[in-house]
Amino acid sequence: MDLSVTLRGQRHNLVLKNPVLTASGTFGYGLEYAPYGDLSSLGGFVVKGLSLTPRLGNTPPRIVETTAGMLNSVGLQNDGVEYFLSETLPKLPWRETAVIANIYAGSTEEFAMLADRLDGEEGVSALEVNISCPNVKKGGAQFGQDPVLAAEVTRAVREGAPHKHIIVKLSPNVTSIAEMARSVEKAGADSISCINTLLGMSIDYRSRRPRLHNVVGGLSGPAIKPVAVRCVWEVSKSVGIPVIGLGGIVSCQDILEFIIAGASAIQVGTANFMNPAAAFELVKDLPVLCSELGISSIEELTGSLQIG
Repeated sequence: MDLSVTLRGQRHNLVLKNPVLTASGTFGYGLEYAPYGDLSSLGGFVVKGLSLTPRLGNTPPRIVETTAGMLNSVGLQNDGVEYFLSETLPKLPWRETAVIANIYAGSTEEFAMLADRLDGEEGVSALEVNISCPNVKKGGAQFGQDPVLAAEVTRAVREGAPHKHIIVKLSPNVTSIAEMARSVEKAGADSISCINTLLGMSIDYRSRRPRLHNVVGGLSGPAIKPVAVRCVWEVSKSVGIPVIGLGGIVSCQDILEFIIAGASAIQVGTANFMNPAAAFELVKDLPVLCSELGISSIEELTGSLQIG
């Protein structure tokens, strides 16, 4: 069974030993999950979002469980790019599996600076550009909901990191995600990941107050999977670059659903909170399911949806 996939970008390819990645913000920097499985067995992992300087994130409470999912407004708390490069990256198995740096900034200029800083780092296989976080007041949704601004950020990252595979992470909180995808493709993206969280809120009916200090947050988990699959299908039909699907994946059946819809690889997110070994178990179980279904290659399955 051949689980390997190659994300064939416009400028750079990204080779993965299998299609199972972990989603940014749900797997720490990778090291936190080492006790639960072999990090090098994964196709890759996307580290917690990095900014130029450390961020404290939003005021708690910032995580709330919901029906078939969770709301979060963590606000991209992180150690900053310099600490990650000096203290964390050397401890990661980057020679065996892809380490993808998710980056966040409040301006196009900051995105370009982050990209430039990471471009020469051998241990970073690719950059995932977060233009779609709903939990920050500056940047975030501002870039992810405007195709012109999204293209500007993508172009700045592309120019800042000419030697890296560039992934742009899209938001579902838009009128047309296909239009957003086309705009970042034209600006130089090598691939697209979708979707980020849906904007939502939860209220404590006893106190009549929001359960999140930030009032609203990002909804993730199985509740959003149908939306995510639809977005992957729409985006994959609209662009010529690879799509990475995420949103509510908890089983190998979910993985195949995303791949048939058009994804070349997937990311496991909220499932990591439910079961810290989730991603590792999916890597082990995926070839078993594929063998049962007579699937010999993951890449042959991509975009094989039959309609009518």
